[in-house]
Amino acid sequence: MIKTAGVYEVPAAGFTGGDFLNTCILIHSHKTAQETITVLQEIEREMGRKPRTGDTYEDRVIDLDIVLFNDEIIDTSHLQIPHPRMQERNFVMQPLVDIAYKIVHPVLGKSMVELSSNLEPLERMMDFEIPLSRKRYPIQNLNFIAVEGNIGSGKTSLTHKLSEDFNAKQVLERFADNPFLPLFYEDKERYSFPLEMSFLADRYQQLSDDVAQQDLFKEFTVADYYVIKSLIFSEITLNKEEFSLYKRLFNMMYKELVKPDLYVYLYQTEDRLLENIKKRGRDYEKNIEASYLSQIQQGYADFIRSQQELKVKVIDVTDLDFVNNQEDYLKVLELILEK
Repeated sequence: MIKTAGVYEVPAAGFTGGDFLNTCILIHSHKTAQETITVLQEIEREMGRKPRTGDTYEDRVIDLDIVLFNDEIIDTSHLQIPHPRMQERNFVMQPLVDIAYKIVHPVLGKSMVELSSNLEPLERMMDFEIPLSRKRYPIQNLNFIAVEGNIGSGKTSLTHKLSEDFNAKQVLERFADNPFLPLFYEDKERYSFPLEMSFLADRYQQLSDDVAQQDLFKEFTVADYYVIKSLIFSEITLNKEEFSLYKRLFNMMYKELVKPDLYVYLYQTEDRLLENIKKRGRDYEKNIEASYLSQIQQGYADFIRSQQELKVKVIDVTDLDFVNNQEDYLKVLELILEK
């Protein structure tokens, strides 16, 4: 559950009955629309909703509908998305505007604000709080989280989910913009030093600009890397003389950077990493070998064992699919917050 709208009270329409309380909720789920409506119907039954006894509307203790499901258009005998009459109902559109005013109706081509502009406005009865995410998973108490790991470990995926689910400022490494990266994978000896220097400069600038400056509209910052990554990778790729010079520059820059409140390292076996790398299909990564991943793994292990400054949390996600399995994702959250 990501966002909730205010609660709006309206009288029964089309029949004689009690007033209705209406709201909208934004939920992130791995389920399909059909799977989701099945779950909602089960919730209705558990809360005591009975099948309709006639052809007209009547009082009901709970009524759950899917109004929108991403930008999908579904028209079956059991499920219609977008909801076919949503744009006619102020008790649907007003709370929907609270949480998704920019979303465009996939059929009508208008935003929720535009669709609601011709409807009679409603007065909000109350706000509706979400206790689950913030109370059970108080991750926002950390100002800056760095998520690290080997190539293909899921750093960016986890960073994105944390950002989406907990209103965090997201800082993603700009590796795709580095012109030396594909050249490095073709000729490591020639391009290792310019690659590592360019990464160090960009990481330093990004962390200085994006992490040091607080976003008033975000609760904390989460990044899919930390500058320590530069030192670990450079020790593997550079020769002794190059690394000696590189380390001197790194140490001068490292002193100036904000340190994360929590440094999360995602561990996966080399075989699983290779599977993930193959699955995402980046052309310049196709020649990565297990031996190179093993060197990186060892570099991180040496750093984690020796460092004294950072609070480190190592999480083995080899057998977890936190992208597609909600239970695995919640387990990762619990491990991050475990004291």
